[in-house]
Amino acid sequence: MTIVGALVLALGQVGDPRLRAPLLKSLALGLATSAALWIGLGYALLHTSFFAIGWLDTTIGALGGIAVFALTIVLFPAFVAAFLGLFLDAVAAAVDARHYPHNPAPLARSLAGDIGTGVRVLVLALALNLAVLPLYLIPGLNIALFLAVNGFLLAYEYASLCLARRLPPGAVKAAWRRHRGQAWQAGAVFAGLSLVPLVNLAVPVIAVAASVHLVESWLRVGTETGVRG
Repeated sequence: MTIVGALVLALGQVGDPRLRAPLLKSLALGLATSAALWIGLGYALLHTSFFAIGWLDTTIGALGGIAVFALTIVLFPAFVAAFLGLFLDAVAAAVDARHYPHNPAPLARSLAGDIGTGVRVLVLALALNLAVLPLYLIPGLNIALFLAVNGFLLAYEYASLCLARRLPPGAVKAAWRRHRGQAWQAGAVFAGLSLVPLVNLAVPVIAVAASVHLVESWLRVGTETGVRG
């Protein structure tokens, strides 16, 4: 299945009432995390004396506050992605019910494992975006970096969790390596959609639904060990 085909199917289900609760919960948690990060780092910058020169420290604090605000905006898609992982089963189940009703029940996953995946994504998102933060100030390059970095994070989060519904842990890693090219491209599309006002509110659900369709297509061609071909 192409990325466009998966997106078309996902967009066709955006109005499904079964998707509202997980979307609202993940958005609320993502906003809360972004606000906490902005307030926490902003407070630290404003109350840290870097040079013991009043006007210079004030200037650095103000510029740092702006940079932190920009960072929280950049990280918001990754925050929402990490939290939606906790509610992914509800979204994926709705997609299965509509498009793949004859599929077997998904494999059981532990809540601790899902939380662990979400924490890894959050830490990786913060580390990668902080590493390239100065480059976000370069027009043109900043958009490309945003799509590449956050596209990878979204792809890793959603593809891994959707694969884990159908494959054992060892096979998930192998499948991710085999299909990470298409997954990363899809993640970049999700990241791009997150920049579009209003559309970005539905992106988490669109991304999960599209990822379910992509993973299903990978499994149906019979390339993964132990699944239907």
